[in-house]
Amino acid sequence: MLTRSDDLEILLTVVDSGGFSAAAEALDIQVARVSRAVSKVEKQLGVSILNRTTRRVELTDEGRQFVDSIRVGLLQIQQAEEELITRGELPKGRLRVDAASPFVFHQLVPLVQAFNKVYPDIQLELTSNEGFVDLLEKKTDLAIRIGQLTDSTLHARLLGKSLLYIVASPDYLARRGIPKQTNDLSTHETIGFSGPKILNHWPLKGFETLASTVTSSNGETVRQLTLAGNGIACLSGFMVKKDIEEGRLVALLEPDKLINTGREQINAVYYKSSSVAKRISAFIDFIQPKLSL
Repeated sequence: MLTRSDDLEILLTVVDSGGFSAAAEALDIQVARVSRAVSKVEKQLGVSILNRTTRRVELTDEGRQFVDSIRVGLLQIQQAEEELITRGELPKGRLRVDAASPFVFHQLVPLVQAFNKVYPDIQLELTSNEGFVDLLEKKTDLAIRIGQLTDSTLHARLLGKSLLYIVASPDYLARRGIPKQTNDLSTHETIGFSGPKILNHWPLKGFETLASTVTSSNGETVRQLTLAGNGIACLSGFMVKKDIEEGRLVALLEPDKLINTGREQINAVYYKSSSVAKRISAFIDFIQPKLSL
């Protein structure tokens, strides 16, 4: 007897949510239904998929391999169903898009209203993560990533390039002076990222990583700290170009700045076999010409 796809969906939800009760709440079903579905799958396979403890559930080695496979399999089933149902129609359904919060705030949020008017049947769901996101595990359809890509299993479309800027507020520069060359930064307060480390490699000739006065994992927090006069930071143009144009921030050390470091790339990435290809294409085609990178 073949395992039902809805039982497999329940199993995946248990794995992703970390427990039976959390899965039941996410799916709005009874815990007993969740437990029966997982037990049924394990019985049919003849192996244990989950190790259950009082606090959490963990995948067995066999379970981990099985879950990785069924994620892909269920995605292909969903793709076949949706292609048949939506043939010849405007894209519709849920589209989950993930990006670092500054990109969401400064680039995507201003476009949502217009996108909804053009594609009223697409339910857009925006999430913000500052680091790498496993698209399948997080049930994300499309991620916007900044910098060079290394994952060859993902399909990527280059949205454009966003130059990096070394910036500080006029108030800070009035108090501490304007750095004239890269070496001058060692006498200034700098604002950095707590991770990844590459974000603290500023694109300047002869630059050595500085011990930052304050750090944050969030680019928008770094921007706000800079606007408030806490020091000098290195940020992408998509979040500070308007600040520079309107005088809230000052671009520094432009003659010493390096370009084409790889960090300028902005890519939209998704799995090649994505079941939401029409919605993804519609979203990318809509936002790309409207981005201010």
